[in-house]
Amino acid sequence: MQAVKNGVRKGGASARNVALYIVDRIIENAPRVPVRDLATLRAQFPGLGPDQLADKLIAGAANATSAVGASVGAAAMLPVPPALLAELATEITGVAAIELKLLAELHEVYGQRPPGAKKDRALAYLFAWSEERGIDLTRPTTLDAALGGQMRREVRQQVMKRTFRNLPNLMPFMVGAVVGAAMNRRDTRKVAEKVRRDLRRRAVPWEALPAAPAPQHPAQPLPGASGAAPALPEPPDPDGFGR
Repeated sequence: MQAVKNGVRKGGASARNVALYIVDRIIENAPRVPVRDLATLRAQFPGLGPDQLADKLIAGAANATSAVGASVGAAAMLPVPPALLAELATEITGVAAIELKLLAELHEVYGQRPPGAKKDRALAYLFAWSEERGIDLTRPTTLDAALGGQMRREVRQQVMKRTFRNLPNLMPFMVGAVVGAAMNRRDTRKVAEKVRRDLRRRAVPWEALPAAPAPQHPAQPLPGASGAAPALPEPPDPDGFGR
């Protein structure tokens, strides 16, 4: 975020440059987002079936992105241009991390974990997030696209759409906080339900899944990404996203 501020102060940061910076940060952060495997999720939410567990995850993520939208909207009360761009970049990258974690765990819940190492799976989940659809493991071309240049182009387009959609969050006098919270909650639920519909059609029953390997934890996890929404002081809740 400091790089964004410095660039704006020098007068050389166009909207396109800021968007490209955000894309790079989202792609860089993707492998660092901690994802709970199915065994961990079932242990944390005992007695729930796939759809019930997915409902819990979606509700927790929607609450977390709502909190991010509210906090960023409130911080925009002093409309200084460098601060506005930094706040917008903070919100987009924070919401992307929360939604990416959600989509990855929904793939776990419905038995659709993509093959490969953690970094490869992170890129596949990022592609799913950018296209707002579940990964089809029966179509290798889907995974190939996730690992190629097409993924970066898709993410760039998604970030540009989200940038314009999040502009109302920057309205001063706390109006932006209310709007930002509502919009983030709605949009997170919308993308989650789209992905869930895809995954539900291809779901594999839990008893038919092979034994899962030991979970791989990021070498440098995002600060607070194991549960809390970015930059919020409250402790994480049991849903794994924060209050």
